[in-house]
Order: sequence, then C-alpha cells, then structure tokens
Amino acid sequence: MTPFQTRQLGRSNLIVPEICLGTMTFGEQTSEADAHAQLDYALTAGIGFIDTAEMYAVPPRAETCGASESIVGRWLRRQQRDLIQIATKVAGPSRNLNWIRNGPPALDRSNIRAAIEGSLQRLQTDYIDLYQLHWPERNQPMFGQWQFDPKTERECTPIRAQLEALGELVREGKIRHIGVSNEHPWGIMEFTRLADELELPRIVSTQNAYSLLNRTFETGLAEVCHRQQVGLLVYSALAFGHLTGKYLADPNAAGRLTQWPAFGQRYSKPNVAPAVQAYVELARKHGLTPTQLALGFSRSRWFVASTIIGASSLAQLKETLPATQTALSPEVLAEIDAIHLRYTNPAP
Repeated sequence: MTPFQTRQLGRSNLIVPEICLGTMTFGEQTSEADAHAQLDYALTAGIGFIDTAEMYAVPPRAETCGASESIVGRWLRRQQRDLIQIATKVAGPSRNLNWIRNGPPALDRSNIRAAIEGSLQRLQTDYIDLYQLHWPERNQPMFGQWQFDPKTERECTPIRAQLEALGELVREGKIRHIGVSNEHPWGIMEFTRLADELELPRIVSTQNAYSLLNRTFETGLAEVCHRQQVGLLVYSALAFGHLTGKYLADPNAAGRLTQWPAFGQRYSKPNVAPAVQAYVELARKHGLTPTQLALGFSRSRWFVASTIIGASSLAQLKETLPATQTALSPEVLAEIDAIHLRYTNPAP
C-alpha cells in the first residue's frame, strides 16, 4: 500500500489520516486478541487514528457497554501515546440504554463529565484527542429516520451549555478537540456560531453516515461544513455490508444485518436492492470489486476528512484496507452520479 494521505480537521492542528479504524465490533464480534492484532496492523500501515465510543460494542447491551474502549485501552497503554489519535463519544439521551448513566437523560454538564471520566479510565489515558457528541439531544431525524417532525419536540440542554461543559474539559486538558456526530446543518451552524461568539471551543468535525446509498450530506451539510470549516468523518461507507454485494448473492450471508436484523432500519427501504445491484454491476464493468467502488467513492469526495472502516476480523481488515486507496476515474464517477440520479439516497 502507498502511504495514506492526511488532512487537517477544521481550523485545528489535528492532522488525521484519510482512514480511521473503527472499533464498534471490539468486544462483540471481535475478540480482544483479534482487536489488538487489527490495531497493530493499522498502526503499521500508518493509521494511528482510532474511533470508539462509551456505548460500544454494538449492538449496545449492558454486558458489553464500554468493552470496545477497554480493549483499546489495554492496547493503548503499550503504545507511544503521542503517536495515536483517540476519538471517542459521549452517548446522547435514550430511554432504552439504562445501563449508561441511568439513561442517559441529557447532554448536560454532569452527564458529559461522568462520561469523559469513564472513557478516560477505560482507555487508560489522561486525554482524548477528539471527543464527540454521539447524537444530538434535541429532536431531529436520525438513524434511518428521514423526516423532521416538530410535533416530537422535547426539552433539551441548550447547545451553549453543552459547549460550556466541553470547554471546561478542554481547559482541564482532558479533551484536545471536540466534534459532533449524526448532525444536521442547523446544529453545525449553532455549534460554530456560539463558539465564535462566546470564545468557546469550536467543533472540528462531524461524524455522519455517507455512502453510495446515502449522499444526503451533499445537500446542505457539504456547504455548511465547508464554510464553517468542519471536517466530515464518514461512517457506514459500505452501508453495513450492502455495498460489498454479499447480500445480493445471499440474503442470509453472515454479517451484522443477519445477526442483528434491527440494524436494517436504514437499509430496508424499497430502492436499496436495485441501487446496490446497479453499483455492483458498475464495479464489475470497470474491473473493480464492489468494495473498491464504494470506498474509492468516499475517498474521491472533497469534503471527506477521513473514512472510518471497521472489520470483524484481522483477515477482513487486510482485505478492506487496500480497497480504501482505490482511485476512480472521471468516467466511473460520472456513471456513479447517473445511478445516483436514478436511485437518489435510497438509505438516508
């Protein structure tokens, strides 16, 4: 493999590789020994950017909550800390994750502080390079929902208060940079506006789903993030395995979606299968694997700072990582856009 490119996140001095290793399988699908082998392999390949979250492993359950951070932490204590960039996340409000801070009810100061202390302990470090709000506290569509509904408005911690709580942790040295995840344009604008007006820490990134099946980021967020200097960290670039083509050949193929069908909410919509079929045929027409097409597409986007890839095994990571360096020709990109206009965002 050729060396990975690096990019600056926002206005910060945080320079990250174009690929980030995701860890949400660690402690569920992936054993600790295999997870450490993946981390070693990624670091040797030039990827010292690791993404995790307090609620991982996925699917979330009490028995594995925090397992991914703990596994990363036991690896991290053997590394030179300043060569590794650790990104983690505080869980947003939920009614059914009662094992995380009894709820968690809000992204207020007490919850954010409790979350960071737990993450620091599990990760066995005294600071986090990038601390992210896993999903917004306010009412907005996400995780496969695609329409905003004002009737579901609820009380929430003001964004100013969230920024002030994060600012305290930055001043204390427990966080180097802050980011958001699963955000929409209004949220990005509010976070950056308030940070600039009140001289509070600025978000440097948003971690959002983006793939051949879900290009909604391009509609409003691309402009907002460009003008506000916020980088995109892509997750689900392979659409939970759909864009590898394996579910076309065998709907019961081994994978997250067959093991935990609840993950399929985003991908159960009617145009997903025909869109996947079209992209698989396009890849084969040009002598590419479907995985190369999907990951090469993410790499081609000017607004992508880094693409998060996850693997359930070291063998899978060794297959996937080279595909992330695929360069797509203008002809292929034009044909991708033609398919996109036929099947526009089938899995928003």
